[in-house]
Amino acid sequence: MSATTAVTPDLSHEIELLPAFHEIDLMEVVWHGHYLKYLEQARSALLRRFDYDFTGMRDSGFAWPIVDVRLKYIAPARLGSAIRVRAQIVEWENRLRIAYRITDAATGARLHEATTIQLAVDMATGKTCFVCPPVLWQRLGVSP
Repeated sequence: MSATTAVTPDLSHEIELLPAFHEIDLMEVVWHGHYLKYLEQARSALLRRFDYDFTGMRDSGFAWPIVDVRLKYIAPARLGSAIRVRAQIVEWENRLRIAYRITDAATGARLHEATTIQLAVDMATGKTCFVCPPVLWQRLGVSP
């Protein structure tokens, strides 16, 4: 690798969760709506790694609403079985796209895959930015 070759830092983070009793439905599996909460917890932990969580976003003058969510349920998570939620930033040039994978913590079996897309909104003007602001690139340690 040459000295001029850019190296992208690790833009992923993984958390482990134990589904709670109140998250289980009558079929004795995690109710499908709770997966969004798990994604949120992983996304928050990931962005905290780069000191660009919701407070950092606000303080930088940008809101980052989610404009698209894609969910794919593969197998159910169950009460008493820990899960791992991996979040990885896969796009940051024009939008913030995060890919997720939820697996059974004990077996590694794939349970769920998802993506979220967030767009930067300038809080002073309320206008959507169609190129991510430099602060995101700086926090992630990536080059334009």
